[in-house]
Amino acid sequence: MAAGSIRDAVNGCGACEGNAPVRELGELKGCTRAGTSCGSCVPMLKKLLEGELTKSGVEVSKALCEHIELSRQELFDAIRVLELTSFEEIMAKYGTGSGCDICKPTIANILASQNSAYVLDAGRGTLQDTNDRALANMQKDGTYSVVPRIAGGEITPKKLGVIAAVAEQYGLYTKITGGQRIDMFGARLEQLPEIWKLLVDAGFESGQAYGKSLRTVKSCVGSTWCRFGVQDSVAMAIQLELRYRGLRSPHKLKMGVSGCARECAEARGKDVGVIATADGWNLYVGGNGGATPAHAQLLAKDLDDETLIRYIDRYFMYYIRTADRLQRTARWQEELDGGIRHVEDVVVHDTLGIAADLEAAMAKHVDTYVDEWADTLKDPERLRRFRSFVNAPDQKDDSITFVSDDRGQMRPATAEEKALALQQPVLIGASIPVRAAAPELLDKNEV
Repeated sequence: MAAGSIRDAVNGCGACEGNAPVRELGELKGCTRAGTSCGSCVPMLKKLLEGELTKSGVEVSKALCEHIELSRQELFDAIRVLELTSFEEIMAKYGTGSGCDICKPTIANILASQNSAYVLDAGRGTLQDTNDRALANMQKDGTYSVVPRIAGGEITPKKLGVIAAVAEQYGLYTKITGGQRIDMFGARLEQLPEIWKLLVDAGFESGQAYGKSLRTVKSCVGSTWCRFGVQDSVAMAIQLELRYRGLRSPHKLKMGVSGCARECAEARGKDVGVIATADGWNLYVGGNGGATPAHAQLLAKDLDDETLIRYIDRYFMYYIRTADRLQRTARWQEELDGGIRHVEDVVVHDTLGIAADLEAAMAKHVDTYVDEWADTLKDPERLRRFRSFVNAPDQKDDSITFVSDDRGQMRPATAEEKALALQQPVLIGASIPVRAAAPELLDKNEV
């Protein structure tokens, strides 16, 4: 939908019933249907709404949701200062009601950002969305993807063999991603612990593709192999990925490290990009792809390794503390008063006097990091979450069906293909599968 139509809806120009102006984001989505598919346009929708309300002289609420009047930044600071550790404590002090699908995952994310405790313990599991609860991304057919971390894109032949063996054993579809990892698709919920046991035993850990956290640090081969490389980009990418792995944030984070100005790792398309120079590293921040791409902007030049990491620590932690819910670094940076110059003042020149605090917060994260899947496998109670059927934990979900495509790859079966395989009619719309009773249990008149 065009931005003009959104503005018309906000101002009450015929888009909604009764020609009434719109004042809430949820109302705007329901009225225009904008932001109700993939959701990538919701931040822009919110910005348009707030801009039109401001022009109309309407005070714009910064409340997180109807249950919490504080903004995300205010709530983050309150939780940090008072050292609150549970949803119940936070709602008792700052909220009303039982929470919703906005404040629950936001609070879960804030708690995870400040404490590296297992994200599903102490009642936090009920706050998480589907992907975080399963520690895996749910796919369109109800199966899950398995994404082990491959730091910097570097992997040994032995570990490649492990991934191949696991994919073969469980019949998983494999795909090399743009982040230099190998995704495996088609795992049922109850298979996830079995698969991760094999991967963890082989030295892999969770790639956290399911979390609002660091995803990947992409790298070129750098000076080790490339005749144009001026710095070891692979070593730096691995160091950065292992430092920031598991770091929960308002939105996903991506990084890139290029070994020379040819920029083969596309670092300037990432939230944090590092490009080698003859004298060190140039640091770029606030880039992303997505629906509204943005090039990262230069923050500092010719940095040594230690200074580079110190500035990234400060940048990430400042973003985590002050960004809005589900706001990418590019949009956060654009909306800061002063933009990149403000970021430079805080991160490089420490004009707010918080650099040491930001670095200490990052050091705490690094020191307390634990792999979520390794922790899950150690605890039988945690493993109880991974069952397709609560009352039949060993039974597989027969509704999940795969077929081979014309490339020789497996894929989820369509409704028509499932019906053909089961020799059943195709049902239109949602349905609940019913298992027929044995003939001897039916009324004779019904047989």
